[in-house]
Order: sequence, then structure tokens, then C-alpha cells
Amino acid sequence: MNPIRLDKFISERTEYSRSQIKQLVSRKAVTVDGQIVKTSDIKINPETAKVTVNGNEIRTERYRYILLNKPDGYVCSTTDNDGESVMKLVPDNLRTKNMFPAGRLDKDSLGALLITDDGELAHRILSPKKHISKIYIVKLDRPFKNNYVNLFKNGLELASGEVCLPAEVRGCKMSEKLAFIQLFEGKYHQIKRMFSAVGNHVDVLMRVSLGNLILPEKLAFGECMELLHKDVENLFLTPDFDGFCHDFTGIFSAKLINK
Repeated sequence: MNPIRLDKFISERTEYSRSQIKQLVSRKAVTVDGQIVKTSDIKINPETAKVTVNGNEIRTERYRYILLNKPDGYVCSTTDNDGESVMKLVPDNLRTKNMFPAGRLDKDSLGALLITDDGELAHRILSPKKHISKIYIVKLDRPFKNNYVNLFKNGLELASGEVCLPAEVRGCKMSEKLAFIQLFEGKYHQIKRMFSAVGNHVDVLMRVSLGNLILPEKLAFGECMELLHKDVENLFLTPDFDGFCHDFTGIFSAKLINK
């Protein structure tokens, strides 16, 4: 790995600007390998140098990946223009200046949302050519009907005339008004429009899986966790849908029954 400037290293991994880093250095708040540095433009090895700012060690990894269990009432954007941003739910110690939500959930929707500063990975998972799996659990206004299974599997036509890619859907044994659905695309308000097309209405929608990255049971609404690289690789794996429904019905249905 080629050496890089200290201020570049810190700036890429935190919310500090280069001018702020220069001020921190002048206040003797930055160390490299235990030694206070006097200038922010020194070169370091980004893989081996131990850098601290105000006593907090800066991680060596270039990018950061956060899994948020999104609550309702927050918008998937980096600003508050249309409501409170999900970025407010990411603790300061996990943030970098270039973070953004990689994908969208409606303001009133819940569940798994990836937040990252890795633009290349975000492009990979959002590209229509990739079609990564996404699994949701929904609470319906009326009971689930078995004929939905074939209607969704055959490529449902929406009221607008758009035709959806084949999707899997299963009712939940915990409640006749709960269902799991697996999609490989992301049209505008797609799940709500799909159920509307079969004469039903989605009251609550929660995303529970991105690829084979499954929302942890213990991650409460509004909480987030940093992902390891092996977790990120799960984004591009497709879970067995029937097995998923069997294994996780109890966990996720409990979160929606009382909503």
C-alpha cells in the first residue's frame, strides 16, 4: 500500500475536514504510532499506522458499512428537507462525512437499511442488473389469500400497467394478515402497489433481509451496528425463501403483530 497524507487518511474515515485536522494537529490532539505529530501533511502507511485523534483511534479500513433497523418517521436521505434524516440515528463514532443510505425505504416503512460511504458497493447493490434479493414482512389490512402466491410468481401487473418481475410471497402462520415477500427489483412503492393490485392494502411494511444479510433479532428499531466485511459479502447471496420463512416467522411476525 502506498503511503498517503495523514490529513487525507483522517478525513476519509471521519467527519473532520482537512482544515479541522490541521487545527487538531496544532493543538497536539493527533498522534501517529504514539507520537504527537506537528504537521498534518506527513505521509503514513494506511494499513499499519496507528492514528489517534483526541485519544480515539482511527480505524484503518477505508470504508464503513452500517446496518440500521429503520423506525418509521425518518426519511432515507442525507438532509432533513423532507423530514428527519436516518443519518441522525447513526452515532457520531460511526459516521464519516461521505455516508449516505444505499437504497430507500418509505418514511413510514421499517427495517433493514444499509448506510455506507462506499459508492462503488452502493452502485453494485442498487444496479438493476444485479437484482439482489430483498425480503419484507408486511401487515395487511385483510387476510392473506393463497392465490397471491401464483399471481406474484407469474409477474403481477400493477394498476399503472407496469409488469413486475416474478416475486415470491407466503402467508405467515402467526397471523392471517401477515405475509413475507421476496423481490429482486425496486419499483416506486412496489409492494404496496402489488398488494393493491390483488385487492388488499399494506398497513405496515418492514424489510428484514438484504441479500443474505438478515436483520438481527436483537437490533431494535432506531439502532444500528457496524458490519464486518464478511457480512457485506452476504449482500450478494440469495437466501432460500421458504427456509427463511420457516426459520424467521416467529422472530419478525412478533415485531409487527402489535403495530
